[in-house]
This record gives sequence, structure tokens and C-alpha cells, in this order.
Amino acid sequence: MENIELLELFKNFRVADVRDGLDWIGYHNFGSVEPDVRPLFRTRAVGIARTARYLPFVGPYPDKRGDDYTPWQGWYYGNVCTYPWMDEIEDGDFMAIDVSGMNVGLLGSENTLRALQKGVRGFVTNGSGIRDTDEVILQKIPVWSHFISQSMVQCKIQFDAKDIPVAIGGVTVFPGDVIVADGDGVISVPRAVARDVAKYAAQILSDDKKTRRKLYDELNREPDTSVI
Repeated sequence: MENIELLELFKNFRVADVRDGLDWIGYHNFGSVEPDVRPLFRTRAVGIARTARYLPFVGPYPDKRGDDYTPWQGWYYGNVCTYPWMDEIEDGDFMAIDVSGMNVGLLGSENTLRALQKGVRGFVTNGSGIRDTDEVILQKIPVWSHFISQSMVQCKIQFDAKDIPVAIGGVTVFPGDVIVADGDGVISVPRAVARDVAKYAAQILSDDKKTRRKLYDELNREPDTSVI
């Protein structure tokens, strides 16, 4: 129930509003994911943080090739680079995944779509973590990452833990925090202060809409959803 209330509180805020709301309560320079974590396409998402962490693979490396490699990679997905958080996704979750800065396609067109079916609102990773980006964009799945990867996960990363604090772009994201993301980047709001932040973010957004609506009228510009 509390998650639903928080999602409702934050659903219309821009990242900029949330940044200002954090500043209003003294959380200066806190929560803003570093600016090179960018969206795949111009979009926005709001959700409750669900977290997972992957570490660089430590071996041993396989001696399999060709047809022999196929069952080995299936074993790898089933035993080394697993996705135990996938089955636990609830409507409203925002996946924050620490991939240890690795250049690896942990996320792709199939598993992000499966997560979307379960109710995920978006994904943010450090490093890469995303490939199949043409299809991911076509499927309109919100993802923020440092860069894009071509590679699969084999011999690159291994699952470590879930539902723990993770480091994403210089920010510690705790499970249950509120994540807001748009074209300005990603910001994470500690759950304990989320309502206070929402109070001032609402004030900032309302004032901004009123001011810009007046300018729209003076410019004889048709009002859009950003000022209504």
C-alpha cells in the first residue's frame, strides 16, 4: 500500500523537481546519478527500487566450441549468471542493477519485455547492461545506462546478490527508494524522506507550470500537458 502511495505522489514529477525537493530539505548533491547515465530514448519513468548486483566473472573459462558451447552457455545462465530477481518483480518496481561497470548485455529485448509484463517501470544500470537496443526502443522499455553493449554475459559477470544497497552512478540505491528518471537523467530518493521531498517537488512543479502557462498565453501558444 505504501508503494502505491509513493508512486502516486511522484508520478508527475520531473527529475529537476525532485532534485530541487531534495535540496529544499538539505539533501544537497545527494541522490543524483552521474550525468553520463543516459536514457536509450527520450522517455520518463517513476518506480520503487528493486536491486541486484553482479560481479566480474572469476572463471574458470570453458574449453567448449561450436555445438559443445551451446549447452555450456545454457549452464552458465542457469548456474552462474542467474536472474533470481526476475520472478520477484512487482508492479511499480524500478530495477537498479549494479553490473560492476562491466561492458556486458545483461539486459536485452526478451528479458526486459518479460519484466515489463510483470510490471517493471524501468531499468538503470552502472556500466552497460543493455543490448538489443533497437528492439528495446521499439518495445518502449525505459532503460538508463552508461553505454550500450554488444556482448552476452558468458565469462563476463556472475550473479552476486539481490535486495541489497547497490552503487549506481555514484549513488547508493537502497531497496524501496523512489527512483525518478527522464531526459535529465536519474535520481534516487531515500524512502525515509520521500514524502518531504514530494511536498516541495509539488510546490516547485506547480509554480513552474503557472509561470510557463502565463508565458504560453503571452506567446499565443497552445497549452500542452507540461503547463496544464
